Amino acid sequence: MAFQSIRQFYVEIPPVTRFYTTACVLTTLVVHLDIVSPLQLYFNPTLILRKLQLWRLATTFLFFGSSVGITFFFNIVFTYCYCRMLEEGSFRGRSSDFVTMFLFGATLMTFFGMFVNLLFLGQAFTLMLVYVWSRRNPDVRMNFFGVMNFQAPYLPWVLLCCSMILGNTIWVDIIGMGVGHIYYFLEDVFPFQRNGYKFLKTPNFLKLLFNEHIDRNHQTLPEDRPCCFNWGGDEGQPPADNNNAEEAALNAEAARHPQQDHNQRDIPVAVVN
Repeated sequence: MAFQSIRQFYVEIPPVTRFYTTACVLTTLVVHLDIVSPLQLYFNPTLILRKLQLWRLATTFLFFGSSVGITFFFNIVFTYCYCRMLEEGSFRGRSSDFVTMFLFGATLMTFFGMFVNLLFLGQAFTLMLVYVWSRRNPDVRMNFFGVMNFQAPYLPWVLLCCSMILGNTIWVDIIGMGVGHIYYFLEDVFPFQRNGYKFLKTPNFLKLLFNEHIDRNHQTLPEDRPCCFNWGGDEGQPPADNNNAEEAALNAEAARHPQQDHNQRDIPVAVVN
């Protein structure tokens, strides 16, 4: 009975979140069981280019520490939570676009990682997911372990401050937030500016892989657009009424989360709903 419940829970996890979190757990477990050494997994441009150890491009994002303890559990829950909220929220029905974000973020982090000598980029990748989610849900209230309350866009900065207090390297947080902001700008801001265009294109083979409809004349629906800009507005037109704009923003957020009340959510930082 318990096995059936666990299996049902696992199957209901969105596909991209299920694959990524499973890969993270399995990678850490095989290291913990001494089947594989962390020396075979870390990011090393020299070994990748000269000895063609291409798997390091992936394993650097999958390893969260050799010990299966509270730190590992915290990182996995955090990754799972925000990855799933993104996939079930603004990426609902668009798993191929979600994979495109993964590939774009991983490519940039791999490039930046060569200059700051980071061996593993999994935590930076999680920070990217958190940043994008926080910018797309600006009105969600966060509760940091019952200590303080703040709006979602401040969450990455709170995590950055925690890293500084704990004495951890802040480059992990900076790279994650920086890549997250680049993706947010290219996907949610720049395409809707005057003379802007959609820079990131999802390959058709990914849409076919996830059995999604290929629309060559796709335009983002109003409810899927962030709510801080006059999207597609023409010069010379009077500005939109503030009340109407606020109502449109609330409706857009409600469309993304139809089963949640927009004004009454109080989400803990690291607790999975």
